[in-house]
Amino acid sequence: MVEQVQIFDTTLRDGEQVPGCGLSPQRKLEIAKRLEALGVDIIEAGFPISSPGDFEAVRLLSSEIKNSTICALSRAVKADIECAARALEGAAKARIHTGIGTSDQHVQTKLRMSREEVVRRAVEAVSYARTFVDDVEFYAEDAGRTPNDFLAHIVEKAIEAGATVVNIPDTTGFCLPEEYGAKIKYLKDHVPNIEKAIISSHCHNDLGLATANSIASLRNGARQIECTINGIGERAGNTSLEEVVMILKKHPELNLETRINTQELFPISRLVAERMNMPVQSNKAVVGANAFSHSSGIHQDGVIKNRENYEIIDPYEVGVNKSSIILTARSGRAALNFRLGEIGIKLSKEELESVYGKFVVLADQKHTIEDEDLRQIMVSEPHFQK
Repeated sequence: MVEQVQIFDTTLRDGEQVPGCGLSPQRKLEIAKRLEALGVDIIEAGFPISSPGDFEAVRLLSSEIKNSTICALSRAVKADIECAARALEGAAKARIHTGIGTSDQHVQTKLRMSREEVVRRAVEAVSYARTFVDDVEFYAEDAGRTPNDFLAHIVEKAIEAGATVVNIPDTTGFCLPEEYGAKIKYLKDHVPNIEKAIISSHCHNDLGLATANSIASLRNGARQIECTINGIGERAGNTSLEEVVMILKKHPELNLETRINTQELFPISRLVAERMNMPVQSNKAVVGANAFSHSSGIHQDGVIKNRENYEIIDPYEVGVNKSSIILTARSGRAALNFRLGEIGIKLSKEELESVYGKFVVLADQKHTIEDEDLRQIMVSEPHFQK
């Protein structure tokens, strides 16, 4: 039986925390509408008490977005929760996301509280948030470094207080996939009321493991993934929405699916990159400029014969027009002949051999060979001038 995975997008909150990525309320609304069209289940719109701009953005999205839940972040502080609730007034579907640090590192050096006081604050925050909205998500900050027994205890108490979702963040991106997956399984096995809430994973990418950890969490019982477009976010970023979604789509044996319209992935990737001034690295999985580009002769020949030889994703699935055959000094005759055909030039085997010799010489001099370069090569061919 295929189960639904909720996609919680935090591009407009955690993603916006990157220096230089600040968005006006109207820009946030523009991206939020595209997230809604993408099929995102929950949009974390901001941290209302942090600034008037964030408050206004959450308020604006609450009035305009109808199909996705609008979520507002708060600390386990009454003033934060009240501010979040005010900002969410008018939302068709509203969620308050509140929580507190739970690792020994946070409890002892940041909060400077006892564990008992941390649990009390968590319970009070969740209980208070439930007086404003029916949907409350509790986050155990730095859960990745929190001992499992204490994490299970505070999660149990948060659910008793009314949490509908429990967020288990790997805040520092420290966990290995098997370790993080085991942590989720521990909660499934040791929290007696865990079935009353959805387990959510919020993974950071400090060691490049955010997506792997998120998938490990799903395999062990999590049913909500917190992620961002292009994987943007604090420090090295967050789990990449497009990566998780396409992994689930390409691995049906996991029996998990999302509501995401994958053909919108590439367009929204470009929108977010432009609006937030965060260029996408060329080799980025799924949405990078080179994700469907081929320059090696062996790969090009394989793709020309059958795309699936080197592409497990059809470019159209994610909103890309087609694969690209990039001509370089590493390209072979098959790729050259293919690109010549695309500009209307048909050659015999002998003619292609002659052209290929000139192509290789030019390709050694230039980084890539463009269509105009090919036309110039052909001008020097006697048979082409006939």
